[in-house]
Amino acid sequence: MSKDHKKRSSFSGKLGFVLSAAGASVGLGNIWRFPYLAAKYGGGIFLLIYILLALTFGYTMIVAETSIGRMTKKSPVGAYHTFGKSGWFSFGGWINAIIPILIVPYYSVIGGWVIRYLFGYLTGHGAQLAEDGNFSAFISNGAVTEICFIAFAFFTLFIIYAGVRNGIERVSKFMMPVLIVLSVIIAGYSMTRPGAGAGIKYFLVPNVENFSWMTVVAAMGQMFYSLSIAMGILITFGSYMKKDVSIEASTGNVEVFDTAIAIMAGLMIIPAVFAFTGGDPDTLQAGPALMFITIPKVFASMGFGTIAGILFFLLVLFAAVTSSIALTESAVSTFEDELGWSRKKSTAMIGGIMLVLGSLSCLGYGPLANITIIGMQFLDFFDFLTNSVMMPIAAIATCLLVSRVIGIKRIEEEVLHGEGKFHRKKIFNIMVQYLCPVFAVIILISSVANAFGWISM
Repeated sequence: MSKDHKKRSSFSGKLGFVLSAAGASVGLGNIWRFPYLAAKYGGGIFLLIYILLALTFGYTMIVAETSIGRMTKKSPVGAYHTFGKSGWFSFGGWINAIIPILIVPYYSVIGGWVIRYLFGYLTGHGAQLAEDGNFSAFISNGAVTEICFIAFAFFTLFIIYAGVRNGIERVSKFMMPVLIVLSVIIAGYSMTRPGAGAGIKYFLVPNVENFSWMTVVAAMGQMFYSLSIAMGILITFGSYMKKDVSIEASTGNVEVFDTAIAIMAGLMIIPAVFAFTGGDPDTLQAGPALMFITIPKVFASMGFGTIAGILFFLLVLFAAVTSSIALTESAVSTFEDELGWSRKKSTAMIGGIMLVLGSLSCLGYGPLANITIIGMQFLDFFDFLTNSVMMPIAAIATCLLVSRVIGIKRIEEEVLHGEGKFHRKKIFNIMVQYLCPVFAVIILISSVANAFGWISM
């Protein structure tokens, strides 16, 4: 029931695609997840490995997914079905399509938390946010978290309803430049705090002594999350890409955007925490709590802490919204293509799914706290299922589709539309045929083994 290609929405040009794809990539993964993983797994050596992986593994997956999307002009399910209707093709398409549907509800819950913290700073309650136990008390209050979650979800759905150019592209063109400016201001402020120099050195200067195998595994896992690969988004966005737009040049721009914001996030958070704690490793490795517990304490200890808090959580909110838009658009596009539904009906359906699954994640720390799945709260379980299990499998499926079915030659032809040369062709060939599937299997096995306590990460 796919729509006629001529009727399919499209981005206005390269800038529209790049800013929208960068918006998809630059999200909570960069600002919430990247700094604590970098702090935990070796600082500068983690950053170096992440950059190398982004330029090889990440590049290959972005080019492959974008090419598949533009070649077929379809969202993930339809794109896979273009090359075959057997169970294997259906599985590969649907796993790419289902991932965003499962991620966006819990992602919106965290987006709601960001709204609550931004509101707290705007109303002059920054000191209260820094108090011990504040975050735990907040997330256990089901009514408040539900209101914040619904506010974030509604805003995302409103933008999606407006369409590709009027909604996604227009919002991304506004939010991404603002996000960059805010990140530079906050990083500059953080790096000039007394005692921040040690944090800058730890984060930017690679130290081989800090290297371990888990540094590589953590960097690979973060790359999936951060670059929005293996979750159907780039196939969907590729299907909106015009033929005269360079895939390789656009991919390079997305890589630079994403990595730059990840580095800026590290420079916002790690030097500030070093300045606040003297580099206490337990504080640095506080995981997701770093953003909602440690950072408010850092701001509370600073002059201009309220202003810093407003700017920081405004930046995080913008990043969360751009990624949430991309996740939701991928899901809506699947319903439009596969079921022949209108954008209005598809958006309403995704809204209903977001409300149900998001409410489970929202209430999982409060009224539903006693209900767990393999020892995890709902939000943690959905995060584990999508990022640690489904995304590596989706990446393997995409690599097999490209190398065994479509063929490298057809991908090269797609890349060469609007481009004189496939500059990183050798890297792409080696990665997509051999290394990317192996890396994805390593992530899958390591993550599952860690979740069940067989190994410690």
